[in-house]
Amino acid sequence: MCGLAGEIRFDGAAADLRAVERACARMAARGPDGSGTWTEGPIALGHRRLAIIDLSAAGAQPMVDADLGLTIVFNGCIYNYEALRAELRARGHSFFSHSDTEVIGKAYAEWGTDCVQRFVGMFAFAIVEQASGRVVLARDRLGIKPLYLDQTAERLRFASTLPALLAAGGVDTSLDRTAFAYYMSFHSVVPAPRTILNGVRKLPPATVRVVEKDGTFTDTLYWDPPFARRPDRSDWSEQEWKEAFLDSLRTAVERRMVSDVPVGVLLSGGIDSSLVVALLAEAGQTGLQTFSIGFDSAGGESGDEFEYSDVVAKHFDTDHHRIAIDSRRLLPAIDGAVAAMSEPMVSHDCVAFFLLSQEVARSVKVVQSGQGADEILGGYDWYPPLAGVPRGDAVNAYASVFFDRPFADLADLVNPEWLVESDVPREYVTSQFARSGAETTLDAALRNDTRIMLVDDPVKRVDNMTMASGLEARVPFLDQDFVEFAATIPPELKLLDGGKGVMKRASRGIVPDAVIDRTKGYFPVPAIRQLEGPYLERVRAALTDPAAQARNLFRPEAVNRMLADPNTERTNLGSNALWQLALIEMWLQAMDVR
Repeated sequence: MCGLAGEIRFDGAAADLRAVERACARMAARGPDGSGTWTEGPIALGHRRLAIIDLSAAGAQPMVDADLGLTIVFNGCIYNYEALRAELRARGHSFFSHSDTEVIGKAYAEWGTDCVQRFVGMFAFAIVEQASGRVVLARDRLGIKPLYLDQTAERLRFASTLPALLAAGGVDTSLDRTAFAYYMSFHSVVPAPRTILNGVRKLPPATVRVVEKDGTFTDTLYWDPPFARRPDRSDWSEQEWKEAFLDSLRTAVERRMVSDVPVGVLLSGGIDSSLVVALLAEAGQTGLQTFSIGFDSAGGESGDEFEYSDVVAKHFDTDHHRIAIDSRRLLPAIDGAVAAMSEPMVSHDCVAFFLLSQEVARSVKVVQSGQGADEILGGYDWYPPLAGVPRGDAVNAYASVFFDRPFADLADLVNPEWLVESDVPREYVTSQFARSGAETTLDAALRNDTRIMLVDDPVKRVDNMTMASGLEARVPFLDQDFVEFAATIPPELKLLDGGKGVMKRASRGIVPDAVIDRTKGYFPVPAIRQLEGPYLERVRAALTDPAAQARNLFRPEAVNRMLADPNTERTNLGSNALWQLALIEMWLQAMDVR
């Protein structure tokens, strides 16, 4: 896992290597183990390295394959790189390293852009054809690895983070009003290709973009599972579904142990990460390092789940790290977490992941995480109300349980100049739900949340917060084969036992019952959910800052009302509404956007 950047000129000028170097410097935390640049005429590439596979200098990037005439920068991990390497050797290719980066280049030479179909992993990469000047950009199926773009008529710049593009300079930093409407309505999710800034876009997941030397480009979507039943599984019993579930997840977890450095697990105390630990123990892993975090209680809310993570750690005899965060560290960590965000993310557990990653990175460079299970397997409490809803009512039903607030209510919060004329979040969801496949309303919601919400909320959150400390997070529940399998599970099995029923029932006898039967928890940061004292003052400072007043996003009367009563108004999903307003201002100010 690393950070990459590049520039392609379309106007005949030489690439601006210094701009690429500035972008890479901004991503130093993503790649503390090394850096490099390459330039040839109108193209420049840069890279920051977090050494995970082939720790030698041979694995450094940008990687030039002189025999093939290719230069590559890559962020992520190809879990099946050894099998691909063997296949490519059999086809006549020779290798000068043991890295998965080189496998990407050889695979492109052998299969062209179809190479992505053969990759099992998480990735964003750029491949330069030195002879033609063509550049190929690609992103993994579920958008686990990001790729941000800043394109003008004269050039294209790309990087693993949005702040890196800002550091390169020359970005149109005006606010995208449509993206702002998504932020305020769609739980801060801004679907690709938009970002909150007009000048920055992001390559959509499961997309290959071929950029020609004149700046024209073509996009290919290479993965789009239907979320429908399979006829050959129509007569499966519950037992058969449970067995197939475990087989698929075992493979996903095993794949993510590929590494030349130790791999740990982020253990929250919930069933998702607990099952990952259980399957690793079942496979014979010993000395497994696990990590849990806790905060002080606030507003009557508990700040940790040590009770459950301790049960799992003891049951499987892990080398467990119980990380209790002193409350004095939480307030300054808010600004650290915000600065690490590529886009404003309202979920309060960003700060938890930020602090957890700082501590975990002292012990390991790679962890597995249970992220994604709720979206893939129907674990959230907004899914059961969608069961049985006719497809014709699907969008209304989904909006009623997931959208932060009705579109009409934005007029009470947002100043008129920042409002859009139509309900673009609802229009977007309507178009997504209208696509073929996804037989039931719940299937449509899970497809939408897997392909859209998951990418631009939980997955982005984990990447940004872990990589801010040079920690690689791997997510077995987002294994492409597991996601395709889970998409075929009948909705009624997913919703059993309060959600994620097929997983809970498959886990009996593997995970301690106390973890399976507990009430669903979340990554708790009570001081942000219940704003008071210095946390409320930090919010007040953001919303009354001269930059905020000049930007004038929100109606003063709404801000004053919420500051006077900071913990009453909540979004539809229970987030603190005042925190949502403050967070985007904190981010814009941290990015020095005026």
